[in-house]
Amino acid sequence: MKAMILAAGKGTRVRPITYTIPKPMIPILQKPVMEFLLELLRQHGFSEIMVNVSHLANEIESYFRDGQRFGVQIAYSFEGQIIDGELVGKALGSAGGMKRIQDFSPFFDSTFVVLCGDALIDLDLTAAVKFHKEKGAIATIITKTVPQQEVSSYGVVVTDEEGRVQAFQEKPKVEEALSNCINTGIYIFEPEVLDYIPSNQEYDIGSQLFPKLVEMGAPFYAVTMDFEWVDIGKVPDYWHAIRAVLQGEVKNVQIPGKMVAPGIYTGLNVSVNWDKVDIQGPVYIGGMTHIEDGAKIIGPTMIGPNCWICSGAVVDNSVIFDYSRLGPGVRLVDKLVYGRYCVDKTGSTIDVQAASLDWLITDARQEIPSHPPAERQAIAELLKNA
Repeated sequence: MKAMILAAGKGTRVRPITYTIPKPMIPILQKPVMEFLLELLRQHGFSEIMVNVSHLANEIESYFRDGQRFGVQIAYSFEGQIIDGELVGKALGSAGGMKRIQDFSPFFDSTFVVLCGDALIDLDLTAAVKFHKEKGAIATIITKTVPQQEVSSYGVVVTDEEGRVQAFQEKPKVEEALSNCINTGIYIFEPEVLDYIPSNQEYDIGSQLFPKLVEMGAPFYAVTMDFEWVDIGKVPDYWHAIRAVLQGEVKNVQIPGKMVAPGIYTGLNVSVNWDKVDIQGPVYIGGMTHIEDGAKIIGPTMIGPNCWICSGAVVDNSVIFDYSRLGPGVRLVDKLVYGRYCVDKTGSTIDVQAASLDWLITDARQEIPSHPPAERQAIAELLKNA
């Protein structure tokens, strides 16, 4: 069976991570989120997979290649062009990306599944496809129920008693929401749906194709299913996803490495004197990371590979990416550190280099600039209260 993974977006709401990593490559404890999707598709018999790419396309293509080592076949549809020797992405939208593939050669010749490349899911795709076929649908949305107070964060799907889609509400006010069933970005289509998508232009599934199907009175359905769905739409979502994995709340994601103490997992060759640090799980520490004596780490926390955590540093409920060096006295609570950026759980970002804090949080591979002790203390307090 055939499927498509949508992987062309710029991921603007997940910046600064997506400055250098496309959303499908964002790691969940060192494993790209798209890899989990490939495993799910293979498990349910989907072995031929198209991936549309645009922003940082090479990162995706060079990792997954033809899909052979993941037990599937993968081909890529690049959206963009080379300008002045530079590869410049220009995404065609979720529906436009499907149409481009079909116009090139009619790949979609039977029922197919479309997944967004930035969510962790453990959906029973086999059951979902069965529902779709039993209804004789041209398109089916997989929905999930959320508490009424959360509907304003999602696209709401309104159906009749048979499950036929009647209308959509994009992030409605709680008191105005007509349903608490939300669009998860997981779709099942028949090839005929592509006839309603214009060629060679940007076109979106949710905001353009779906309203057209409703207006036409097409056999368009939604089915609410109970499954794990961790959407990584924004930086705070990613922070919550890592927390959920470390706390064992995501069934299809295992904490990698070995458990060296209850709730504490490490990669290869971590350098730490366990009796001279205070580490409270759940915590994951990547390979070749050094934790100096006197450091304190409180979970749920992820520290990536090749990091250096100095004596006196405190890392509490945070996510620290690869090659980060946290200087003496740094106190990070509810933070995400990615390169030169420190982000809190609301998404507010500090550029540590621009703020002259790059001696406190920096790349572990570069020489550390020196500062007088008094200046260090003053700036540490500034960061602490940021």
